[in-house]
Amino acid sequence: MPRRTPRNALDTLRTPRGFHGFLKAASVCALIAGLLSPLSPAMAAGDTATEVTAAEAAANDHCGGQCSDILPPGQNGNATLAQILLNQAFGTQPAHAEDQLGPYANLATGYPGLTNDKINTFFNDASFGVPAGQVASTLRPAGRGDVTIVRDKKTGVPHITGTTRYGTEFGAGYAAAQDRLWLMDLFRHVGRGQLTPFAGGAPANQGLEQQFWRSAPYTEDDLEAQIESAAAKAGERGELALADVDAYVAGVNAYIDASDKGRYFPGEYVLTGHKDAITNSGTIEHFKRSDLIALASVIGSLFGAGGGGEVNNALSLLAAQEKYGVAEGTEVWESFRQRNDPEAVLTQQDGSFPYLPTPDDPQGRALPDAGSVEAEPLVYDRTGSAGAAGATGASAEAADTAVTSARRGMSNALVVSGEHTASGHPVAVFGPQTGYFAPQLLMLQEIQGPGISARGASFAGLSMYVELGRGQDYAWSATTSGQDIIDTYAVELCQDDYHYLYRGTCTPMEKVERHNAWKPTVADSTAAGSYTMRVWRTKYGPVESRATVGGKKVAYTTLRSSYLHEADSIIGFQMLNDPDYLNGPERFRGAVQHINYTFNWFYADSEHTAYYNSGDNPVRANGVDAEFPVWARKAYEWQDWDPAGNTARYTGPSAHPQSVDQDYYISWNNKQAEDYPAASWGNGSVHRGNLLDDRVKKLVAEGGVTRTALVKAMAEAGLADLRAEDVLPDLLKVVESAPVTDPATRTAVDRLKAWRSAGGLRTETSAGSKKYAHADAIRTLDAWWPLLVKAEFEPGLGSDLYTAFTRNLPVDESPSAAHGPTGAHAGSAFQYGWWSYVDKDIRSVLGEPVKGPLARAYCGDGDLAACRDTLVTTLEEAAGRTAAQVYPGDDNCSAGDQWCADSVIHRTLGGIKHGGISWQNRPTYQQVVEFNSHR
Repeated sequence: MPRRTPRNALDTLRTPRGFHGFLKAASVCALIAGLLSPLSPAMAAGDTATEVTAAEAAANDHCGGQCSDILPPGQNGNATLAQILLNQAFGTQPAHAEDQLGPYANLATGYPGLTNDKINTFFNDASFGVPAGQVASTLRPAGRGDVTIVRDKKTGVPHITGTTRYGTEFGAGYAAAQDRLWLMDLFRHVGRGQLTPFAGGAPANQGLEQQFWRSAPYTEDDLEAQIESAAAKAGERGELALADVDAYVAGVNAYIDASDKGRYFPGEYVLTGHKDAITNSGTIEHFKRSDLIALASVIGSLFGAGGGGEVNNALSLLAAQEKYGVAEGTEVWESFRQRNDPEAVLTQQDGSFPYLPTPDDPQGRALPDAGSVEAEPLVYDRTGSAGAAGATGASAEAADTAVTSARRGMSNALVVSGEHTASGHPVAVFGPQTGYFAPQLLMLQEIQGPGISARGASFAGLSMYVELGRGQDYAWSATTSGQDIIDTYAVELCQDDYHYLYRGTCTPMEKVERHNAWKPTVADSTAAGSYTMRVWRTKYGPVESRATVGGKKVAYTTLRSSYLHEADSIIGFQMLNDPDYLNGPERFRGAVQHINYTFNWFYADSEHTAYYNSGDNPVRANGVDAEFPVWARKAYEWQDWDPAGNTARYTGPSAHPQSVDQDYYISWNNKQAEDYPAASWGNGSVHRGNLLDDRVKKLVAEGGVTRTALVKAMAEAGLADLRAEDVLPDLLKVVESAPVTDPATRTAVDRLKAWRSAGGLRTETSAGSKKYAHADAIRTLDAWWPLLVKAEFEPGLGSDLYTAFTRNLPVDESPSAAHGPTGAHAGSAFQYGWWSYVDKDIRSVLGEPVKGPLARAYCGDGDLAACRDTLVTTLEEAAGRTAAQVYPGDDNCSAGDQWCADSVIHRTLGGIKHGGISWQNRPTYQQVVEFNSHR
């Protein structure tokens, strides 16, 4: 039987199998003849005005042809019913739906021969404007005279040029709907916890709406108030942002009306029962301001909200203290937590930025009594298919995901100062690693208008500004930082289970509900069903679980500093797009300081580089340890906390890691700076950030860094197996500390050594072979790692503590490790795992120096010979496992297909599907930039 493939967050959302089965069974010819709406209308050809606009944009472009970018699978994320059916029946793709997948994939085998002239074989020219002769279409949306949308022939990216601010933003909204209307509609329903009534009751859809609505259970009033509040706090810029939002929404709605009238709206509306293909009856609901906040809550929760997991931390601390006693158990726990590991790779290389130091005498801790923690139910009154095993399993998985601190990484960045480049100008290769979806969550655009001049990527439905990209003479990007802005409070219950003490007063919890019901459609054949989602809100946030503390009944709540502030970052993005404001690194830092989500921001122009870590970091009460739940009492609240608007005192800008013109910056969701801990576990001696740091450090030492060299460094790191590069050599030292006499084990060791000598890369034998070089060694390490970790640590830790620690930090996240936080086929890998624990423990056994060691030795209880026995025994077992055992197959891959198990697959969020590509661990959207002049 194929294995069940658990997935994290958006990886679960995809077109249900029933849709594809329907297409196989249906008569395609009959459908095309009788049911199909027309294809999207052709656009008018370019004109002289378009060429003038392109020339004006080029005049303000200081990149000199040295800016490139790429976003797979393609710009076009909308498809009519005709196009969907043709794709499913014959594999044909709508124009620009898949044309970026090949160049993106080909870098994995093409990077060794890369030259500056070949960069745009794998990327696209990201210059401003559209060259003469390359205009594919020109459109004045809704007949407006103040905005033009020009699309280029090569990629279909919209170049939006407006003569008024309103027209510019109207065009941005119209272009977004042209490219991502169905996706935008999905996400506004996900953010509201109403996905199943809209898209169907598949278990994956149930799990997804439950996961996000649990952490952001907003009412309509909450959503509307957030955009108004964000605007009110920002003065003139706030008023401008509100006007931009209104114009953007008007543009989206204009496209909805036009596509409905012209019958070229996305075909998914027909397949999910919202529109009738023959009569055109049915409605595509207009967008409104609050829809954008619902969208923002999903994106912010996924990529910009570090923290959580305090209850799990408490459970593992209690397990450690139960095993070793309070003092030694605490020491053991802290050594695994690695809050401030001295061997961790850093983004900011100099200085100290203390945040959340470990208090000597923790105050207000509210650790649960043993065995008392129970997750708060979210789903009630299940009927029909909502009660099936798959549905309840999805609910359990969503609940687990919602409370972990291991969140999807968004990365990476390589930035080198001009002091170390061949041209004397800074070079940057950077972008967000947001997973792979069809259509993609991000979309590309160029926006030129009054107060706006930028090109790059934005999340669909939030693209009134470019969020990651370039301006006239600068570029910027981000990675997820993950510092802790989420805390767990223990509220004391009074009267009953739905009243709590708030500053001494027994206060009722607020009940917020969603009643969702669904029925089968062509797209989703899941039988009819329904349920009610119910969240109990307190002033300290939504209830996540219940327990007793010292015998008192409590509810554990989760409070996030960006809760009720999903719109606040809009001002920062507005400033990043404003050429009249942003003229250098100081203004760049001034802009990103307005972004309340937790990101690392990077900047490059022709003279300078810069870095700043953003986020509203609440100042905790003195003595509070934010790693654990604390009592919901005034003495332990965030300083200056006002529950009415969830505002508090935040650490000042100078307290955030930052610098200008450091020799180089790297980031791959690693530790930001000394004394600045991340909320998630795993920032120790071995981190995927080392794969970048080692390579860029070498380039900088050699000098003369080029765009080509930096792309190569990124590409090679994106194919490297972190375990093979940084841990395997010491493991083999132990194994070969005595002769390896067993022939099968000797063969396995030799294969592993040969693979490591060749670079330890997971790469094809040749482009398109779908077979790995060193396939047997890769299979052996994939099988060996979980075996050796368990055999190395469980005997010393004991089963209970070992299991508790694995809930804090998964053992492994190889590309095919479907059990990891990111899920299978998602590209991103090696962010979370026990590689630092193994590395430190094995070096200790070998007698090598270790800074920040584990509290005790585990492998063989510190004895080299006993440790060797453990490793050899597990290696023998691993070497004997077949490919089918190591890669048991899933919905996409047959058992034993190693390449497929690793492969990147764009998960379908609509009707168009794409084939898999060879694994790469790299940003989804990526820029390569080197500006050669400045205003």
